Amino acid sequence: MEPGRITAIFRYPVKSMAGELLDVARMGWHGIEGDRRFAFRRLDDKSAFPWLSASKLPELLLYKPFRLDSNTAELLPTHVRTPDGKEFELQSDELRNDVSRRFGEDLELMNLKHGIFDEASISIISLGTLQGVERASGRDLDLRRFRPNIVLETNSAGPFAEDRWVGRTLMFGEGNSAAAVRITMKDERCVMVNFDPDTAERDSTVMKTVVRLNENYAGVYGTVVRTGELRVGQVVSLTD
Repeated sequence: MEPGRITAIFRYPVKSMAGELLDVARMGWHGIEGDRRFAFRRLDDKSAFPWLSASKLPELLLYKPFRLDSNTAELLPTHVRTPDGKEFELQSDELRNDVSRRFGEDLELMNLKHGIFDEASISIISLGTLQGVERASGRDLDLRRFRPNIVLETNSAGPFAEDRWVGRTLMFGEGNSAAAVRITMKDERCVMVNFDPDTAERDSTVMKTVVRLNENYAGVYGTVVRTGELRVGQVVSLTD
């Protein structure tokens, strides 16, 4: 079966901050190279998930990581532009203090080379699912609300086709060297989808719509079973 083609690729260098739209990306054993390699840890949180996310600080979405040398796609960001336009080095006390002040608690920036993920290292969603939620919610929705790594245009344009991919493998490209992802589970959504990626304004209609349409699932998670290159326009096939 051939579900379609890649229409967009995203990487999020710092967890819950703004992402990067890519034309080409290298997919390694720990997801897209450079994805979610940094996160702010809440120093007073002793739970199994101490990472600061936009669910606790929506303004985090408005911080924009960037790098001064953009010649190599694999490079991690060196700086971050704050919501009010200031620019700080990523690993500086100035940035840590700025985010800590907005959140109201002490934070520490962590760098984990294997990534800091909620469930799995790759998240995938189809345009059909995004458009289905958009129609049912009566809202014009930016796909960045769903923070996917890979967006697919499928041959079947209906919503939630991804649910049927669980337990199967997506092949990106052709031949024995094609990158591959084993789909492991449906993506259960949190309040992140309610936040506008450009303003951080909340609209609870979005998550309520996903709950009503598909029991709060939209998209899927997967693990890498073969590394390789991803590119926009690449044919994606589904195998057992």
